[in-house]
Amino acid sequence: MGLEVPPEESNRCVRGCCRSATIPLHLPPASFSLLSPIARGSESTVYEARLGGERVAAKKPVLSTSEDLDKFHYQLQLLCELDHPGLAKLTAAHARPPNYLMFFDFFEPPNLADKIHVEEWSPSVQQVVAIASDLAKALQYLHILGVVHRDIKPANILLDKDLHPHLADFGLAMFQKDIKRVSVENWKSSGKPTGGFHKKNMVGTLIYMAPEILRKDIHTEKSDVYSFAISINELLTGVVPYTDLRAEAQAHTVLEMTYTEQQLTAAVVSQGLRPALALPKSGVPLALFSLIQRCWDPDPEKRPSFGNIIDELNIIQKHLVSSVCLPSSPVSKSQNDNIGAHRYQEALNWFTQGELFIKRSEKSDLIENVWSGCSIESSEYHPTLSWGSFATCGRRETMEDTHFMLPHVSEEKDVFAFGIFDGHRGSAAAEFSARAVPGYLKQFGRGTSPIDALAEAFVRTDIAFREELILHQKSKRIVRKDWHPGCTAVTALVVRNKLFVANAGDCRAILSRSGKPFPMTKDHVASCPKERERVIKAGIEVKWQIDTWRVGAAALQVTRSIGDDDLKPAVTAQPEVIETALSDDDEFLVMASDGLWDVISNEDVLSIIKDTVKEPGMCSKRLATDAAERGSKDNITVIVVFLRPVSTAERIY
Repeated sequence: MGLEVPPEESNRCVRGCCRSATIPLHLPPASFSLLSPIARGSESTVYEARLGGERVAAKKPVLSTSEDLDKFHYQLQLLCELDHPGLAKLTAAHARPPNYLMFFDFFEPPNLADKIHVEEWSPSVQQVVAIASDLAKALQYLHILGVVHRDIKPANILLDKDLHPHLADFGLAMFQKDIKRVSVENWKSSGKPTGGFHKKNMVGTLIYMAPEILRKDIHTEKSDVYSFAISINELLTGVVPYTDLRAEAQAHTVLEMTYTEQQLTAAVVSQGLRPALALPKSGVPLALFSLIQRCWDPDPEKRPSFGNIIDELNIIQKHLVSSVCLPSSPVSKSQNDNIGAHRYQEALNWFTQGELFIKRSEKSDLIENVWSGCSIESSEYHPTLSWGSFATCGRRETMEDTHFMLPHVSEEKDVFAFGIFDGHRGSAAAEFSARAVPGYLKQFGRGTSPIDALAEAFVRTDIAFREELILHQKSKRIVRKDWHPGCTAVTALVVRNKLFVANAGDCRAILSRSGKPFPMTKDHVASCPKERERVIKAGIEVKWQIDTWRVGAAALQVTRSIGDDDLKPAVTAQPEVIETALSDDDEFLVMASDGLWDVISNEDVLSIIKDTVKEPGMCSKRLATDAAERGSKDNITVIVVFLRPVSTAERIY
């Protein structure tokens, strides 16, 4: 930067306790200028600045007590000893009153947390392993020097243009020799809060803090290993730890699920709760899962050192390059059971299984003239269709909704099919159904009515999926023997001027008829007396649990579904089918999973579409995003089908 560094003996802070041979510690006022703030916190503000004509980041601490000033000098002493490419480099400091400042290399936003949760970046496994390896090397360097960072999290990891990580924010870092055991007696609420706790004794951000810290025990370099594992898993999943949030979130606030800070602390310390791991089908090597789990082991002594972590990551990197992963020890089932619940997906793609099943059952004597009883006279109304969809994981960690849009079910131009499947206990049933149901619909020929075809498609898909599940359990391709995934389903079939909608569960479809919602489905839930009575007569118990009626030991709210083998035949796959003749009074059809209907009424759905540009994909996205903004906690899938010509520029106010 062209800044002259005085001799080390004279290059000292005002107290004389900080010195450096390479970093100037007292700057002439004309050599720097503070520009706009980048970030503000309770203890400091970070500015974009100019130093010696170059762009830098300037950290200005809030110094209100002598203790704050002591802390500034301690941090400056520590930073003067650090020099590693994986650390945000201190380039200069002004360690004299009235302007105490630290200057660092400038990194363009975003930090890793914003990259994941604001930009919704989904890195490849190779990128994750590379970032983890670089970060581990920086932390190994710190630990060799006897420094514990104590606040490792994605928000403190800066990225350069090549996506190399640089660990920043050493406000809580300490030399291991200076960290004292904190006893219950001197545990006081002093210092400024961070992560809902106080920095004097309990440091860091709650969701990244090791169990020993939450127990008010001593903080060691193995506590950094724990925080490293939580952060790398967050990078893999894109999910804020212990939440279903993919969007930007203040991680230090009370969490968005059922845990308060105190409850989460107890669960992490006493119950071994850890964040949900990524799904194996995402391509993450089992060796990486195993490494993460060992890094967040409740016993600090069992966690690997960063030297060992680097060695393991090097092996994983080599095998990723050659597209061959080393076998690793089995992944133990986490407290939230996420990995155990999804290990079946390692070798199985249920979309493919559905396609293969349909191919095996295809008829060779299909008749071109399909959908008997649905002839149309030239004088009758003929709808003009346009369609679009939007699906989002929402606040859930995993996406268990699937859907299909089939513009030409047969050789005829005026037969269309659309379907949504909302999975539970995993996505397998929904993925299988999204291929099997439209496949069956294509197979039915002369003599089959649309109503019968829809009902038959649901029932046959249910039987086929459950048979496939048993087959793969016997062949050991599925690990869990007590796993019974299922899905609710809604499918619409437009045959010339007739609309048929089949529904099993709590997905919903409504028709906009003369500007008012015309329901095409009924919710099949245990809170419905008729459905509850039917399930009980079929031999399955229905109980009131917490806030609603639920079916069987699985505690399902729905009473009809595809799959759910442990609840058959009471939870039937037999759909209810509603038929209606279309006319020029019918504007559009909206189909959606319950993530939409939980927070938006039928009337509001129509109102939102009327206030949206008339393009079905945009309308679908508007409905889904509005549902997310209104607090939907579920996956959301929406299909909008316009039934008459519209201008894509049309908008009604």
